[in-house]
Amino acid sequence: MKKILAAILVLAALGASIVLVNAWRTKPGPVFAEPGVAISVDESRAAEHLSRSVQIQTISHQDPAQFNGKEFLAFHEYLRSTFPKMHQALTRETAANYSLLYTWKGKNPEEKPLLLMAHMDVVPVIQGTEDNWRYPAFAGRIAEGFIWGRGTLDDKVSLLAICEAVERLVSDGFQPGPTIYLAFAHDEEVGGSGSRAIVSLLKSRGVRLGCVLDESGSIFEGTISGVKKPVAMVGIAEKGYLSVELSAESEGGHAAMPLPHTTIGVLASAIHRLEKNQFPARLSGVTRQMFSSLAPAMPFKYRLLFANLWLFHPLLIRELEKSPETAASIRTTTAATIFQAGVKEKVLPNKARAVVNFRLLPGDSISYVLNRIQKTINDPEVKVIALPNSSEPSPVSDVRSASYKTLQKTILQVFPEVMVAPYLVLGATDSRHYVGVSESIFKFLPTRLKPEDLKREHGVNERVGVKNYGEIIKFFIQFIENFGRV
Repeated sequence: MKKILAAILVLAALGASIVLVNAWRTKPGPVFAEPGVAISVDESRAAEHLSRSVQIQTISHQDPAQFNGKEFLAFHEYLRSTFPKMHQALTRETAANYSLLYTWKGKNPEEKPLLLMAHMDVVPVIQGTEDNWRYPAFAGRIAEGFIWGRGTLDDKVSLLAICEAVERLVSDGFQPGPTIYLAFAHDEEVGGSGSRAIVSLLKSRGVRLGCVLDESGSIFEGTISGVKKPVAMVGIAEKGYLSVELSAESEGGHAAMPLPHTTIGVLASAIHRLEKNQFPARLSGVTRQMFSSLAPAMPFKYRLLFANLWLFHPLLIRELEKSPETAASIRTTTAATIFQAGVKEKVLPNKARAVVNFRLLPGDSISYVLNRIQKTINDPEVKVIALPNSSEPSPVSDVRSASYKTLQKTILQVFPEVMVAPYLVLGATDSRHYVGVSESIFKFLPTRLKPEDLKREHGVNERVGVKNYGEIIKFFIQFIENFGRV
């Protein structure tokens, strides 16, 4: 018995040593900072340009009948008049009537091109929230060190900054090595037919892109628990998208003589089963890469956990599940979003309809999710139909690629105080349409976001700092210059 106890103690000591050594190995190492860049930008003039662009109400409505093409054409003309040198040096084409594709021919056409993406459309202001805005949503007010208004975070900030950078580089006589495309879609917020049309145009010409850069990732300040430094989060993949319609039918009748299970009850039970039986959580792939990148900057207790996932994986899963944001990064999510049934309080509805939205973790497929939905509901009275516009999870772009290294280098040149980490984009962006023409698709726009800023995008009081906007322009100038040197 003593020998057994001794052996157990030795194994425990050995295990503890392994755990501590692994944690020690993830301690912060030397920082190899990129040399800073000295790029001057007229922040006031640039802020005024962005301000005026916000005043053009390029709104995407869910109802196509509300689309106002005149505003988009006015926006096209605004770009032409505001950035004349860009329009002299680059060719401009229209796709899907309102989206724009610019081509900046490079000196080395044999090199794979760079494509910079942004979208000109914005979401509507939520009805009833108009008076909650500090300044009117489409006034483009410059005040308190910020440019305020719809589009200042999503996504006119990116579009105008790209144009400012190109205008500046053309003025300086710069000509890129590889060809550079600028792709500005008009309906990213409602499906992305503009981006699909641009991709079709590129495919018809046999174009293969060396790198695609879209919006989504930002510089987060004080938003990641345990990490004191600002973190530049670069999206290297995004979750898939699937909405399903659940429906149930019956003969209906009078509420005084109800059926044992009404159509509402049948669907409510089905949704309850889906919510109760969530998709399994796993810390893998992109999310694991993210935490591995961030672990060295975390306190020792966090390094201890992340360096020993072989032991602490279940504990970490439980911790990550406590927050909706981190929980969404480790599983395919289930969200009931629409429920429609009944027209009168004393009439049994003969039909009920619900929509449930799923965001698919890389590794889960649409067919797998649909199969699991059917098995979980397990009710022949419930009809399950996949709705249009679904998409599989995107491929994962390689952080070892030259394009990622160039992006990382550029970030550190303009923002030397930040960490850079890959992450999984939880929503859907137009860059998913470019999978067929590029293997290196990244999502990053260096807006500085603090915890209180996270709800501004698509919400109330959207804004970007004037100084930060100048940094964003510098970032695009430097990235364009660096890409030609890959």
